[in-house]
Amino acid sequence: MQAIFSLRTIRDILVILIGTAIYGFGIVFFNIPNDLAEGGITGITLILRALFSIDPAISTLVLNIPLIVIGGRILGKRALYYTILGTVGLSFWLSFWQKIPLVIDLQHDLLIVALLAGVITGIGSGMIYKVGGTTGGSDVIARIVEKNFGISVGKSLLIFDVIILILSLSYINLNRMMYTLIFAYVFTKIIDSILDGGYSAKGILIMSDKNPEIAPLLMQQLERGLTYFNGEGGYSNQTKNIIYIVVSPREISEVKRIVHETDEKAFVSVINVHEVEGEGFSYLKPKNKIFSANKKA
Repeated sequence: MQAIFSLRTIRDILVILIGTAIYGFGIVFFNIPNDLAEGGITGITLILRALFSIDPAISTLVLNIPLIVIGGRILGKRALYYTILGTVGLSFWLSFWQKIPLVIDLQHDLLIVALLAGVITGIGSGMIYKVGGTTGGSDVIARIVEKNFGISVGKSLLIFDVIILILSLSYINLNRMMYTLIFAYVFTKIIDSILDGGYSAKGILIMSDKNPEIAPLLMQQLERGLTYFNGEGGYSNQTKNIIYIVVSPREISEVKRIVHETDEKAFVSVINVHEVEGEGFSYLKPKNKIFSANKKA
């Protein structure tokens, strides 16, 4: 009982419910009144609404529940529960928002509509995905296809979305489809930003014979910890310490300056860090200006 209703689980449930509320708000007040299509199961519900006047709140349940039942074993218990919660939550909020007499007048500017729709629905979906939930059965379909036909989930979702968008041309024109693509691009970027975390960072690997001199300078001037990796030169076969340090993008030039002032021949490699948490990023910077050289980054 404790494991099921842990604080983390309660937090995840609240995030999914809030996320589906935001996502449903975007669909009802931006996509539907401005004839912007969508991918996945939500896209199918919009097609059914346009062609047969079927309430998306109902079609969301009708289409998703059988898929969730079929794919229950594939998802795993936690993912299954969260998917059911996301599906039911989205259906509820779609029904709820449609009853609210709200009109958002953007003076028929479809570019602004597409941008706002992408931002709002992206925030909602990003919150749901962040805690491991989903809003429908397209993920289930993709996993079934992967298991039976060997096609990756990413490719399956892309193919599925392309098919849905093509079918959406049955009720929207090509002009609306172009704005839908803008919406889809913004939607994806917002989700990526949420999933990658709020703190942008770069990882830097430094290979130099003078790393014992470089390390204290980096820690002193940047006020960041670093880690030593044990490495071996492929040509010289000599054992060397490799410095690994995580910094913000604006600090990259400062790192290079410190390194090359100490060793002009130093090899510096900058890599993307998709998410970073810890002292100096998601926590307050420490007051001490000198870190232990062996402290983990």
